[in-house]
Amino acid sequence: MFDEIIARGKFSERDAAVLLKQLLSCVSYCHNHNIVHRDLKPENVLLEASKEFDQIKVIDFGTAQVFDPKKELREQIGTPYYIAPEVLNRHYGKECDVWSTGVIAYILMSGIPPFNGGTD
Repeated sequence: MFDEIIARGKFSERDAAVLLKQLLSCVSYCHNHNIVHRDLKPENVLLEASKEFDQIKVIDFGTAQVFDPKKELREQIGTPYYIAPEVLNRHYGKECDVWSTGVIAYILMSGIPPFNGGTD
């Protein structure tokens, strides 16, 4: 997905919607199986060469963790542009993946990160 964002600059609303539906489906599947990814970003989403965007693959589960829905996660982990504030505060749950997906949505539609600053 990262390379496609660089090539396009930004996505049409239709293409972004198709991609986000697929990504949210993957996130939902993981969360329903008590798995939190914790590092969702365009570099970890693979697109098919057909550019139909109806089949994506989420990769790099190296920071993923099985979680207990009744307990908070406390490890500060992720990529700065995509990390949820709750992760920085070390009190978070599976919702951190939803935050990251929202950041990806913003980037797909605008072509720039929502929290672009001089430093991480």
